[in-house]
Amino acid sequence: MLHYPIGMTTTDSGQPSERVLRCADRLDGRFALWAGPLKGRVDDGLATLTREKVIAGLYAKQPSLWSTDPAVQAKIANRLGWLTSPEWVIPSLPRVQQFAEGIRAAGFAHVVLLGMGGSSLAPEVFRAVLGVKAGWPAFHMLDSTDPGAVAAVDGAIDLPRTVFLLASKSGGTIEPNSMAAHFKARLESSGLTRWPDQFVAITDDGTALHRRAAEEGFRDVFVNPSDIGGRYSALSFFGLVPAALMGHDPAALVDWARAMLWLCGPDRPLSTNSAALLGVAMAEGALAGRDKLTVLSPPRLEAIGLWIDQLVAESTGKDGKGVIPIAGEPMGPSKDYGADRLIVHLSPDGPPDESTRNSLRDFAAAGIPFAEAELPEPAAIAAEFLRWELATALAGVLLGVNPFDEPNVQQAKDATQRLLQAHRASGSLPRSGSSCSIAGQEAWLSSRAVAGLGAPVANRLLSLLAPGDYFAILAYLPPTAELVAPMEWLREQVRTSTRCATTFGYGPRYLHSTGQLHKGGPATGVFLVISADPAIDVPVPGESYSFGILEQAQASGDFASLDSAARRALHVHLPRPDAGLLRDVCAALAADLPLFPLHKRQVP
Repeated sequence: MLHYPIGMTTTDSGQPSERVLRCADRLDGRFALWAGPLKGRVDDGLATLTREKVIAGLYAKQPSLWSTDPAVQAKIANRLGWLTSPEWVIPSLPRVQQFAEGIRAAGFAHVVLLGMGGSSLAPEVFRAVLGVKAGWPAFHMLDSTDPGAVAAVDGAIDLPRTVFLLASKSGGTIEPNSMAAHFKARLESSGLTRWPDQFVAITDDGTALHRRAAEEGFRDVFVNPSDIGGRYSALSFFGLVPAALMGHDPAALVDWARAMLWLCGPDRPLSTNSAALLGVAMAEGALAGRDKLTVLSPPRLEAIGLWIDQLVAESTGKDGKGVIPIAGEPMGPSKDYGADRLIVHLSPDGPPDESTRNSLRDFAAAGIPFAEAELPEPAAIAAEFLRWELATALAGVLLGVNPFDEPNVQQAKDATQRLLQAHRASGSLPRSGSSCSIAGQEAWLSSRAVAGLGAPVANRLLSLLAPGDYFAILAYLPPTAELVAPMEWLREQVRTSTRCATTFGYGPRYLHSTGQLHKGGPATGVFLVISADPAIDVPVPGESYSFGILEQAQASGDFASLDSAARRALHVHLPRPDAGLLRDVCAALAADLPLFPLHKRQVP
């Protein structure tokens, strides 16, 4: 049934190390693509890669693959270091391992990663898939400006026995710098005047963070090559230092990545190149209207969906084009999926179970293209990082977009700064959009949504969804199960009633990932931004605003950016992060779905 089953062939020369070959052998035969209605287009895309020698050009780091403009080519050339990162990092791995062992030997009980986007998503995947080994410090992630999330980490750690890993490629990102200021102040107020001994930096050479780490005497600093973009940095210090602090051997992870790099290289037959098949399917699917790349997996691998979200959305979502990654949706029957889907199923430990197999057969019978990828063991997640990076770069070639820039990300950052300046001047945050209410809560509609509805009737937002659209929930709320439940319920109702794809993202994290796609990609999204006054607030040291104000400015700033990009959007602001109020809002929105009475049930 599968059009492109992948099997490894060998060559007489150019063999990598024995350890890498063992990984490659275990990856053999664990990817397959059933292209279905896309088969002709996929064949044509593979022919293009062959005719234009794209794989060789990629491995030779040729910027001309993506642009003919010399200025753009120069920028792309400074973003291709990820291709050699698995080799570049090898001499530094003993240092990484020694550093991690030193943290454990010093008696630290907690590690807190302060990051955002590319600096935090790969470590989150390592933590979710590999876990923290016994005897190693508990590993915490903080990639939110929500004061509840900040307070939750504060309450979970033993401050004198905690190391803070401040990770920022640019060194100037507002979120991790605000988090770092908070924990520095906490250490100082607790009498721990040698607070730099508990800080470690990961950043690029010459950034403000690099200089600060040296001047203030941080415990250590890991300087990443500047030619590795944030979302392509999983196999650099940004991913491997946190993995080592969880007790994992970074050299073993790199071996898996090197194996994938070899298997997909220019000296290998294209028929065995899983990254090429995946990238061609992504691009040709998007060009044919199947732009909803739906990543399905068991819960153990769910975190990689967030990482794929950032990589694919931020790389391809620009110039009105893009592949729209869909992560976190539970697997449903084929009747719940529209004709805009391309499905990729990931299995964490070998082949999927029979129930999953039956679902994949159901997709094939319904004419939905799908790919399968199996991890021979959890550590092979490092190979998956490389496969997706290669596939995304190749998809950019066929789509005609530069996968290494993010032209619309700054838009939301600038809007946030304008709102913070207004707050400094007046003590309050201005709102944008047409004022309205939903379920008795304050709300605003974008001009594009108002035009579509004919009047600012907020509860009719979902009536704007049409075939080929997607619905995105963007939540500036504490990440608790109680608050997630009604939003996931709403996603399920939308998919069942409309067959439209759905996404979910926490703000401000999504601003550094899918936010680029929302403004720069196809105008097919309908957006629900949800924010709330915090139950508790936490000041940002050295600033006139708190974390709660910063979070609200980011929510309002992004809504304003969506409005200026003529997107259909609703911003609902709650007086507090209350599950009951959120259930009322979700129920009011769902009531207008076309088939909702057939599927209606109580909001959890």
